Amino acid sequence: MDYTGFLHQLVEEMQRPEPEQAGRYLIRFTKPGQYEACLLELSRMRNEHTHLGMVRSSRLARTIIAPVHCPEVLKHYSDEIIVEEDTQISLHATALHNKPATAQGVPWGVKQIRAPKVWSVSTGHRIKIGVIDTGADYHHPDLRYSLARGINLLNRSLLPHDDNGHGTHIAGTIAAANSTEGMIGVAPRSLIYPVKAFDHNGSAYVSDIVLGIDWCVRNRVDIINMSFGMKTRSKALLDVVNRAHQAGIVIVASSGNDGKRRSIDYPARYPQTISVGATDKNRRIASFSNRGAYVDVYAPGDKIISSWVQGKHHEMSGTSMATSHVSGAIALLLAKHPGLSPSEIKTLVKRATVPLRARKSTTAKSKVRGGEIDALRLMQEGGG
Repeated sequence: MDYTGFLHQLVEEMQRPEPEQAGRYLIRFTKPGQYEACLLELSRMRNEHTHLGMVRSSRLARTIIAPVHCPEVLKHYSDEIIVEEDTQISLHATALHNKPATAQGVPWGVKQIRAPKVWSVSTGHRIKIGVIDTGADYHHPDLRYSLARGINLLNRSLLPHDDNGHGTHIAGTIAAANSTEGMIGVAPRSLIYPVKAFDHNGSAYVSDIVLGIDWCVRNRVDIINMSFGMKTRSKALLDVVNRAHQAGIVIVASSGNDGKRRSIDYPARYPQTISVGATDKNRRIASFSNRGAYVDVYAPGDKIISSWVQGKHHEMSGTSMATSHVSGAIALLLAKHPGLSPSEIKTLVKRATVPLRARKSTTAKSKVRGGEIDALRLMQEGGG
């Protein structure tokens, strides 16, 4: 590959006035040496071209993220690099029950998966959970002792403060520890590392997720909670998910809120993740939840009360909420059995479930596939 010619064309594209709908692209290199050489040359050019557009990179995924307006520039190098559009990705929470609520001590979902039955043995002590989301409310009483510094990918000079609410809700279900006035999460002594990849509207790009997973691997978290998804495949996202899995990180991802029976969203569809569907108080699959063979496990996700921004609480529904219950249950297990691999944990999670109930509209012959996570059974299956 002629790196000099490639990079000069790349830089030339970045110098042009930005059109109204400029694209963002992920440039992935098939060989580590190519990525390293290109990044080094690009860093030199950054000094020469003071107006060079913002270029970010993920060493883990061997990916450079660049605001290139015309991918045709890169076609000459298609045999050695993979270029894909940096598509948008959305959170997996519905707006149906997005309303203020009051804390209830131990929420119904935490009780339903029998987490309190495990607390005499494990509270998730010191298990590091990367929550790639909208950030977290660092001033919330429920999360006072539950949050590490994390990273703000939208502005690295700032803490990953939550300006949406979704990330704080996820963090609360996993690790809230306010027994006097607020709520208690599934693993109250685990530690949340907020990775702010989503803006105040709950919008992010695949590149933000790639960089977020990269950060989690480099900071050696134990679990990554991903309560979001998209319909299309991404080679860059698959690559970094695979590398995180190889690094021994358990990846828990929400299946999506489309009520589909034969399909779920990415990245939950990747086999390296534990895909999660949502249930209601009656242990029935929530009407909005994706379901079927691609879903590994279900968890409470309907009308879930948890922490919210400005020290408040909110009720939300979605497979997002279900995913946080599973991440918490795995934290309880890992604190007692730290040597388990992601594959071993996935097997245990799928085995340690309570049968689901069929919805009233379901025919007698229809069998409900899968089960709801049970934290106590998970601990017992793990040998504790």
